Amino acid sequence: MSSASRLRILSIAHPAVSRDAGRLRYYPLGLRDDVDVHLVVPAVWYQFGRTIVADPSDDPGITVHVMPIRLPKAGPMSWYLHFYPGLGKLIRELDPDVIHLWEEPWSVVAMQARLLKGRAAMVMEVDQNILKRLPPPFEFIRKQVLVNTDHVLSRSPDATAVVRARSYDGPVSPIGYGVDLTNFRPDVPALLPPVQRPEFRIGYVGRLVVEKGLDDALDAMARATTPVTLALMGEGPHEEPLRRRVAELGLTDRVSFRGWGKPAEVAGFLRSLDAMILLTRTTSVVKEQFGRVITEAQACGVPVIGSTGGAIPDVIGEGGWVVPESDPAALAVLIDRIAVDPAELEKRAQAAQANVISRFTYEAVARDIANACFAAAARRRGR
Repeated sequence: MSSASRLRILSIAHPAVSRDAGRLRYYPLGLRDDVDVHLVVPAVWYQFGRTIVADPSDDPGITVHVMPIRLPKAGPMSWYLHFYPGLGKLIRELDPDVIHLWEEPWSVVAMQARLLKGRAAMVMEVDQNILKRLPPPFEFIRKQVLVNTDHVLSRSPDATAVVRARSYDGPVSPIGYGVDLTNFRPDVPALLPPVQRPEFRIGYVGRLVVEKGLDDALDAMARATTPVTLALMGEGPHEEPLRRRVAELGLTDRVSFRGWGKPAEVAGFLRSLDAMILLTRTTSVVKEQFGRVITEAQACGVPVIGSTGGAIPDVIGEGGWVVPESDPAALAVLIDRIAVDPAELEKRAQAAQANVISRFTYEAVARDIANACFAAAARRRGR
């Protein structure tokens, strides 16, 4: 297909600054012969105390525009204040059919795209799943962006409800986060023979914070009649309180802590588990938006025990079990049941892998982006 007949997509995405993570979802999109993909990423990005410099190397099938940004880390809203001084010139040169933003709709860069987009249709990805009024000028920005958006890609039903409540009345499609199947897969040969262990082994990967409900896991272990161990991978301010709680419950020899690992190490850790847990508690400011570690565990063939918090049940699908938030008694009952039922574990493990393959591969994410962009372009032409 000639370049003139392909849909030209300009995607603006600060998470794609990293070639090892966010940018991977674009590669299957770039392999399609019906789209011409251009990606804008910041030259330098600051996140969680890290400085990430964009890799300018060639990317397969897509054209990456590494551009400087202004206000990269200004105040408490730092992720949402940045903008690209050169974006207007790039849009005029490319004349895209669609501008796709992997940014929240109240961000300054979203408003910049809305003002500069010209004839292009606009597609927004949204994660925010707690409805709250934003401080000026962000509430105004969100409304202006959403009423000028042609298609929304939503991370969860709650995120859809938020944009609906803030004036968006157009089409919505679901989209997940992709999983790197080169690391997260169940079929990596073990370096050592498998260890036969009498305990049911559960584990967690992520920040050690109160909202993740790890205290509930400890209380459930103390209640369960089945021998169960818990392995934790991650760091955070709640580590010391967790260690104290472990000692209080007499679980010192059954709970282990280790720091962050590289993706291959995380995958190996996940494969060592019978089940992964994500027991997030909903608060006025915290509601699980997706839970990427769910899909990483499932890609490794490990089913997930999740709470009812936020998007967790929808992401788990049939590949695990859901228990009420902050309910260690219910968790203990579940552990006692599934720990002695290998057939149930195998059934959920197979469903977990199927869930990832159908919804959360990079190919699936690229398909969802392309479908939304084509739909948005058609809607804009219809207008």
